[in-house]
Amino acid sequence: MKVVIIGGIAAGMSAAAKLRRIDKKAEILLFEKANYISFGACGLPYYIGNFFENHERMLVRTPKQAQAMGIDLRLRHEVLSVDEVQKVVKVKNLTNGEEFQESYDRLMIATGASAVIPPIQNVDLDNVWKLHSLEDGQTIREKLKDPSIQKVGIIGAGFIGLEVVEAVKNLGKEAIVFQLGEQVLQGPFDVEITEILENELINAGVSLYLNTQVVGLEGQKAVDKIITTTQEIDVDCVIIATGVRPNTAFLEDTQSKRLKNGAIIINEEGQTSNPYIYAAGDCATVVHQLKEEPAYLPLATNANKLGRIVGENLAGNHETFEGTLGSSCLKVLHMEAGRTGLTESEARALGMEISTVFITDKNHTDYYPGQEAISVKLIYDSKTKVILGGQIVGKSGAVLRTNVIATAIAAKMTTKQLGMLDLCYAPPFSRTWDVLNIAGNAAK
Repeated sequence: MKVVIIGGIAAGMSAAAKLRRIDKKAEILLFEKANYISFGACGLPYYIGNFFENHERMLVRTPKQAQAMGIDLRLRHEVLSVDEVQKVVKVKNLTNGEEFQESYDRLMIATGASAVIPPIQNVDLDNVWKLHSLEDGQTIREKLKDPSIQKVGIIGAGFIGLEVVEAVKNLGKEAIVFQLGEQVLQGPFDVEITEILENELINAGVSLYLNTQVVGLEGQKAVDKIITTTQEIDVDCVIIATGVRPNTAFLEDTQSKRLKNGAIIINEEGQTSNPYIYAAGDCATVVHQLKEEPAYLPLATNANKLGRIVGENLAGNHETFEGTLGSSCLKVLHMEAGRTGLTESEARALGMEISTVFITDKNHTDYYPGQEAISVKLIYDSKTKVILGGQIVGKSGAVLRTNVIATAIAAKMTTKQLGMLDLCYAPPFSRTWDVLNIAGNAAK
């Protein structure tokens, strides 16, 4: 059996490694556009912010390790098209420009996503960057060492944008953030949580422009101004962090079913609408535990789990993915925030009859040093009280409590059960009634 895998960053390499462990004889051919594999892009904000120095710490596997596993790895190779009928892919060697065809018995698409560049004038000025690839990170890290660069404009206040704020502040520079929507992290978090994070940013000296559309950049050679619909703001550089788009344009001539944004629709086995083609990672959808429709959630956790399952199924098995809850988290300066399941707005958009509760308590006892406020929001079914979503914001211990809510949702627990759940207690870690118990009991 010959398996061709397109993309070796996260899902693709996970699939190749799992397939090789199961089937020692399968011919595995992997094409990757970059000159590296198994890259953990989640570390990029912390790399450019000088939290660590060696970029190789973001590379989980080396090409030599992949080849030692018996994987025919072709770096700097781009797949241009797929012929589903003939079961061949057209490939371009980016080093010498040669184009050729390669046949397959089974195909996996793991081409990831690319950074979205919004329609802003003059984005080709110097000192304007996106943060997506290893090369992006290396460029920005070196440029931010320049003492003349002090005012960093950040367009986009999603996960990456806010993580870049922490990087910029760690370097002692000024962060100026522009967000088109009315709140930071719009979509993943509800307003009760984002208001707390916005106050954290403002109190730390971050200039935060909400409900603000950036229409252009100005500068002779390098950018020196950001132009919005209402004003001009001086900057020394710009980092664009306005989301990602699936890398699936090369599938235009195929029958593969995709979402409007191009994400390949897959089932619980990672299989596309073609039984011989699988997909996983940021180029594909994922099954959601609480939604009937396929979801697009480009998260490293989903990519690695689906990659592993696809590796099993490329070997002829029928493993299934139980579904995501979109569990995700981030650190915003001194604050932690985590979310899982449905937000209030998502649940209402799905027509669910829900109730919510939002409470603020403390992370541990008052006589142990470092007591801080911690806030929890629960979204739950109004009739059954089954928990559908949760969000937490606070300092030490906030994010890891999100995992308890994710477990509760997966187990279909009620708010009453969460209120009496036997959670650990010791003065440095919680109060006798943990904040999650209090949230559960408050949901009446």
